[in-house]
Amino acid sequence: MRQSKRDELVRKALLVFYRNGFHATGMDLLVKETGVSKTSMYNHFRTKEELILAALRLRDENFRNWLYRRVEELAQDPAAQLLAIFDAMSEWFASNEFHGCMFIKASGEYPSTDHPIHTQAAEHKRLLQDHFTEVARAAGARDPGGLARQLMVLKEGAIVTAAMGHTETPAGDAKAAAAVLIERALDRA
Repeated sequence: MRQSKRDELVRKALLVFYRNGFHATGMDLLVKETGVSKTSMYNHFRTKEELILAALRLRDENFRNWLYRRVEELAQDPAAQLLAIFDAMSEWFASNEFHGCMFIKASGEYPSTDHPIHTQAAEHKRLLQDHFTEVARAAGARDPGGLARQLMVLKEGAIVTAAMGHTETPAGDAKAAAAVLIERALDRA
């Protein structure tokens, strides 16, 4: 199936925004990097912010699909899947495609919580947390929402630590802490 010009533009813009950031990426750079004229861009998106929102939606869909599928490949048992989140993160951190979290970057560049870009970034994190809550519930956690929030803090901290290069094993360190939390949440301690 042939990709539409709009879809191709969003896909290419996502890569440029992810690599360079949102404010640092102007329309001239987007034209150069995507090979799409300004006129064509504005035919599809009225503003750069609309293009950013489309890129964030694509990144959200791609990342969550990858993460959920990879975690299920790594572990079948829900409790083991909660730990496998960090194995998947470790693979991502080691890949050439890792440049930090696009959603953390978006919320940093658009810090007002009512800005649509910030809201879209927060929605990504909410969807992940909701999924982790369901996995924690399936694993038998006493407080699935509480466990999911704690795992999100560890996951997000590992992402920032990996992006900043503070340790060599941020996902492994987060996984070790997650194992303790999961054991307590499942009454296995």
